[in-house]
Order: sequence, then C-alpha cells, then structure tokens
Amino acid sequence: MAQATISKSTGKLANVDPVWTRVREEAAAIAAKDAALGGFIFSSILNHDKFEDAVCHRLAKQLDHSDMGYELIIQAFEDAVEAEPEIGASMRADVVAVFDRDPACFRYIEPVLYFKGFQAVQAYRMAHSLWNMGRKDLAFYLQSRTSQVFSVDIHPAAHVGKGIMIDHAHSIVIGETASVGDDCSLLHSVTLGGTGKAQGDRHPKVGCGVLIGAGAKILGNIEVGACARIASGSVVLRDVPANRTVAGVPAKVVGFAGCDEPARKMDHTLSVDDDQVV
Repeated sequence: MAQATISKSTGKLANVDPVWTRVREEAAAIAAKDAALGGFIFSSILNHDKFEDAVCHRLAKQLDHSDMGYELIIQAFEDAVEAEPEIGASMRADVVAVFDRDPACFRYIEPVLYFKGFQAVQAYRMAHSLWNMGRKDLAFYLQSRTSQVFSVDIHPAAHVGKGIMIDHAHSIVIGETASVGDDCSLLHSVTLGGTGKAQGDRHPKVGCGVLIGAGAKILGNIEVGACARIASGSVVLRDVPANRTVAGVPAKVVGFAGCDEPARKMDHTLSVDDDQVV
C-alpha cells in the first residue's frame, strides 16, 4: 500500500519538480532494499510533501540541541523559506551541482541525507534569510551550531549563489562581507577571509563558475574573476583575472583556466605550459 501511494504521488510530481521526484524515487528504492533504513528514509524523505520540507527536517534533526530543539529550528526554517521562497530553487540547483561534479555522488538523495557540504550550505541559506529579516541573533546561533556540526563556518551576512558544490566540506570559512557567485566549487579547508582587523568591506568577491582547490586561502577585499581556478594550497592576496589559473604563495597567474567551466570540470591539474602565461 505504501509503495503504491509513493508511486502515484511521484508520478504527479514528475513534470513539475523533477529533482524532488527523483529524490523520492531513490528514497523508495532504499527503503525497499534495506528494511533497517525504512524509518530513517520515511521520516527524512517520504513523509514530506515538498523538497524544502525534507531538507529542513534533515537539517533540524542534525542541528537539534538542548539550547534549541528540533521544533523551534523547524519553525525558524519555515519562516526563512516563507520569507525567501527562492531558497527552494537554490537547494535544487545545489543538489544537481553535487551530483554533476562529485564522482562519489551517484544519486540525488545522497547530498540531502549524507553530505555535510550540501547540508551546511542549506543551513547557511536559512540563517541568511533570517539575517535579512532582522533576526540576527537567531542567525548567529544557527551559524555557530552549523560550524559545530558540519565544520563549515559561513557568516549569515555573506552572499552565496546557487549551484554550489563544497566537496568534503571540512574547515570551510566564508567571512561576513564575502560573496560567492553561482556555480562555484570549493574543496575542503578553503578560507574566504580578511587580512586583519579592518572593518567594513574586507572579504573576497568570487565570481561565477570559479573552482577553488583544497586549502586555498583568499584574503582581503579582492575580486576573483568568473571561471577562474585557484590551485590547492594557494594564498591569494591580489585580484584574479577571469578564466585564469593562479597558484603559489603568494599566488600568481600561471595559466589559463583550462576550460570554459572549471567549476564543473573539477580539473585541478596544471599543464606544463601553464607557467608560460603571465
């Protein structure tokens, strides 16, 4: 009976919300294959009518704490989505981005249930909406709790676009006045930070389609042009031109980006000819 209900509901959704349809189909397959996961899958996915509800439930369960329990967090998330309905579209774009770029991701459901990079970005989206509503202390609480749970620290005032993939997502820091454009990919231990105690606009502005390698530090109120590549371990202190690769400490231009969409290709290698470009 449950399986028939799932199939009927999924069929109606297929043309209007393909991401949610696919997540539900994958959830039903998991529940059918492993009975031990049935309760988890139903409570996380199949008992919800909307993709946004399922994501909010999963996040609230993970962020649940004696200081602020599940029910209060869910209410805050519902307020955030109501204030900024476009959060739903960003969530879906992020799922597709992870599936498209992460070779360890084989299903849409995996980021929702298991990947802390996706989960941390969605928690940021909720905190950012609450920040914009003037509920700054609640936004700060969610930032702090998200950092504790996921090891990802994104200031709720920062601006992060859609179609974001944060792989492994350990030790990510994105500062208050930083911005990240659409369709960017970040690896673990990336910092978008300041250079000291300066006040005001003090963090990097990353354009669309940028690939930032593991351990890269981009510091100060500088611009990283669209579709640039930041090599792993680099320390970037100056503006980065669009469609270029920078590497080193301090980073310098060592070549072209290698393709039109480096954040999607996820190629971190450097060509032997890269150092010929200045």
